[in-house]
Amino acid sequence: MTMPSSQTLTVDGRFVARDSEGYLVSLDDWSPEVAEAMAQDEGRELTPAHWEVLNVLRDFYRRYEAAPAMRPLVKAVRQSLGEEKGQSIYLMRLFPESPAKVAARLAGLPKPTNCL
Repeated sequence: MTMPSSQTLTVDGRFVARDSEGYLVSLDDWSPEVAEAMAQDEGRELTPAHWEVLNVLRDFYRRYEAAPAMRPLVKAVRQSLGEEKGQSIYLMRLFPESPAKVAARLAGLPKPTNCL
């Protein structure tokens, strides 16, 4: 996987601005199509398993107005998707570099606090 190749994506004929780390400048720009374009730009393919985690993240953000760091992410996934998927090793397989950061970026959320 690679870092985003540019700070702007074109999705469905509109420009979507990202910061230097690939996070959306405006959270309102997010859509499933934007997530797919971001993933493709990073050399990723989003599977149904990825989408489950992205949806948990988006729900977490709606509730707490924050993107979770790794430990709260694992707990949220465990509560929503069950014990088997609510483990850091599972999330590392889906988002090898840094599950909390990568998944938050693809879910259209800000960078989690406490993530370097």
